[in-house]
Amino acid sequence: MKRAFDIIVSAVTLVVLSPFFLIIALAVLITMGWPIFFRQTRIGKDSKAFKIIKFRTMIKEADKQGLPITTGEDPRVTPIGRILRKTKLDELPQFLNVLWGHMSLVGPRPEVPRYVRMYSRKQMRVLSVKPGLTDPATIEYRDEETILAKYNDPEKAYIEVIMPDKLRLNLSYLEKASFTGDLALIFHTFTKLFDRR
Repeated sequence: MKRAFDIIVSAVTLVVLSPFFLIIALAVLITMGWPIFFRQTRIGKDSKAFKIIKFRTMIKEADKQGLPITTGEDPRVTPIGRILRKTKLDELPQFLNVLWGHMSLVGPRPEVPRYVRMYSRKQMRVLSVKPGLTDPATIEYRDEETILAKYNDPEKAYIEVIMPDKLRLNLSYLEKASFTGDLALIFHTFTKLFDRR
């Protein structure tokens, strides 16, 4: 049932928003050049790696010039990239990941291998399900980049403070996950996005 819902919603979203996708793609191309999309290795269900896809928001080869995490002051982020990240529009191409079966609409957000290697045995349980576009931690840390910018060592803060709490929230989600609960999380995610507007 969940997979059928993922396919229907992601397919409809991609069709309905296709003109919007084109506008964003052209804006990225005109202001930043090629490539339009950013692909990054993430760890999914059963520890299988896949390429997550987003609209590019950073300078070319930004992943080779800094950490996997970003802060609100990250110089690698371009002006239009800041707008896309703030509005979460850079995340829209991930509906393709959902359609392709790499991800679900709701589930623990996929992490990069660098940080997954730091998971405890208990924390590895988040890899027992497909990662998602949204989860309780995504809602709680929707301003993560702003939070990280307050620390002198953002990566240390992420590893020691934010990542453990995000995993705690998602492990709690897994304990009581349900289809109706997922619908509530999707609704909550949208309301929080509009609240921030």
